[in-house]
Amino acid sequence: MSSDLGCVVVAVDGSEESMNALRWAIENVKLRSPTSDAPDGGSLVILHVQSPPSIAVGINPGSIPFGGPSVEVPAFTAAIEAHQGRITEAILNHSMRICAEKNISAKTNVVVGDPKDKICEVVENLHADLLVMGNRAFGPIKRFFLGSVSKYCSNHASCPVVIVKAEPGQAAPGSSAE
Repeated sequence: MSSDLGCVVVAVDGSEESMNALRWAIENVKLRSPTSDAPDGGSLVILHVQSPPSIAVGINPGSIPFGGPSVEVPAFTAAIEAHQGRITEAILNHSMRICAEKNISAKTNVVVGDPKDKICEVVENLHADLLVMGNRAFGPIKRFFLGSVSKYCSNHASCPVVIVKAEPGQAAPGSSAE
C-alpha cells in the first residue's frame, strides 16, 4: 500500500469482522510520515455509527393503528441513549486496545444515523484517503432485507474502499447459508 495516506477511516460495529478489518488496516496500511509541513502525519480514524434511539428499539410512531398519538417518552429515550453509549464505549475501548497492542495511535469518531449514509458522510468530511471495513457474512435473504453496508459504501464513498472478508471457513455468529 502507498505510504502517502493522510487519513484512513476504519468503520467498526463491534462485530468480529469489523475488528478483523481494523487489524488488517493496522498491519497493511502505511500512513503518511510526519513532516515539517504536517507534523502529525497521517491519521487512523476509528468510526462507529450508532442507530438513533427510535430505530434501536424498533419504535415507529407512524405504525400505531387508527392514528394513535405519537408519544415520545423522554426517560425511555434517555435510557436507550445511555445503553447505546455504553455499547459504543465498549466497542471503541476494544478497538483502542487492538491499536495499543501494535503501538498505533488512533482517533475515534462516533456519529448517529444510518450506517450506510453516515460512513460515506464522515469519509467525505474528513477527506479520507481510504475506508476499511469488514464484510458481515449475511446470507442472501438477510442481505436482501437488511442491505449490505459494505456494498453501499463501496459504491458511494468518496475514496477507495477495502472490504476485509472473513477467513475461509469463518462465518459470522448466527449466520448461515440462506
